[in-house]
Amino acid sequence: MKKIFGLLMIGMGLMHGAQAQDSETKGFDKSKLFVGGTLGLAFGTYTIINVSPQVGYHFSPVFAAGAGINYSYYGYNDGYYNYKQSYAGMSLFGRVYPIQQLFLQVQPELNYIWGTQSPYNNNQNLPTYKIPTQFVPSILLGGGAAIPTGPNGAITISVMYDVLQNIWSPYYHQAVYGFGYNIGF
Repeated sequence: MKKIFGLLMIGMGLMHGAQAQDSETKGFDKSKLFVGGTLGLAFGTYTIINVSPQVGYHFSPVFAAGAGINYSYYGYNDGYYNYKQSYAGMSLFGRVYPIQQLFLQVQPELNYIWGTQSPYNNNQNLPTYKIPTQFVPSILLGGGAAIPTGPNGAITISVMYDVLQNIWSPYYHQAVYGFGYNIGF
C-alpha cells in the first residue's frame, strides 16, 4: 500500500509540475478557489451526523488541492447497549482530473475519537465503557465525478477507501461514498 500511495503522490506531483510550466498566470487567482464539502444526516436505529466543510484551489485544469475539517457523530442502540461515538478532525486532499469531470483523489485525515458504550437497560448496574480517546489516522484513496451545475458550481460524487484500516477509523472495513457540492468564486 505504501508503494501505491507513493506512486500516486509522485504522479500527482509530476502532473502538477508539467502543468505549472505551461501556465502563464502567476500568483493567487481568486477564481480558482472553491468551497464545498458534505453534510450527512441519518436517524433511526443508527443516528449519524456529519459536517465536513472543505476549501480548495485549482492549481491547473488537471490538479486541485485543499484542506478541510470534519465532525461526525455515530449513535447506535441494539437493544442491549447504547453506543455513542464522535470524531473531530482535519484533512488535506489532492485531486487529479485525467478527464475534465472525473477525478482521482488522495485524502489523508487525522481524527480525534471519543465516546461511550453503556447498557441500554441498566437493571444489573453494568459499567459504562469509555472508548479510549486517541488520534486516528486515515488515508482515503479513490475517485469520483464533478458534475457542473453552472459556471461556478458542481455536484461531487466519490467513492474512496481507507488504506490504513485502523480499527478505530470511521472508515474501517467499508467504502466511503461521498456526495457534496462545490462552489467556485
